[in-house]
Amino acid sequence: MLLCFLQWYVVQLCHGFADKLFEHNSIICFTKVTLHTHTSECPLTTHLIKRSVRCGGWFEFNRRCFYYIAKPMSWGNAERNCMSLGGHLASVHNFMEYHELQRLILHHSHEYKETWIGGSDAHQEGHWIWSDGTMFHYSNWCPGEPNNGGGHQHCLQMNFSGTMVTTVDDCSKLFSCICMRNWSHSASEL
Repeated sequence: MLLCFLQWYVVQLCHGFADKLFEHNSIICFTKVTLHTHTSECPLTTHLIKRSVRCGGWFEFNRRCFYYIAKPMSWGNAERNCMSLGGHLASVHNFMEYHELQRLILHHSHEYKETWIGGSDAHQEGHWIWSDGTMFHYSNWCPGEPNNGGGHQHCLQMNFSGTMVTTVDDCSKLFSCICMRNWSHSASEL
C-alpha cells in the first residue's frame, strides 16, 4: 500500500491535484489514468520509452524492447506473431512499465485501445503466468477481475473499455498487441 501511495504521490507532484490524474482506490491503486503532455521538469512524464538502435527500431524501456502491432488478432495469434519476431507478448512488472506501455499504445493509435499483453491462466485456472516465463507479481486489475467470465476468459488485456486497467478476456477476441524482447536479441528491424 505504501508503494501505491508513493507512486500516486509522485505523479500528483508532477501534474497537480486539480487534473484528477488518478482516481485512487484503497484496494486497487490505479483504476483510471488520464495521461497528459509532458513537461521537461517532471521525470515521470519525459519520454522514457524511445526508438532504439539497440532494439532494432523497437521502443526501448527498462532494458527491454517493445513493439506495438495495430493489426487485431487473437491472443494466441498475437503471441505466435511476437515469437516470430524473437519475443513474446509483453509482460508488465510495475506501474512505470504499465504507464510506458499505455504511452506506446497512445503514440501509435492516438487512443487507449484494448491491447493484448502476455498474461494468461489458460494452463491452470487462477494461476497467472507471463508468456515470456517471468514471474507474475504485478497487476492492475479492473474491479471484480479476474472473474473468468464463465470459464471462457483466460487472457490479459490492457485498457479495458477506456478504464486503462487490466482485465481478463476471451482469448479469441481480436485486439492489437504489444510484443516484447530483450536487448540482446539480434532479429532484423520490422
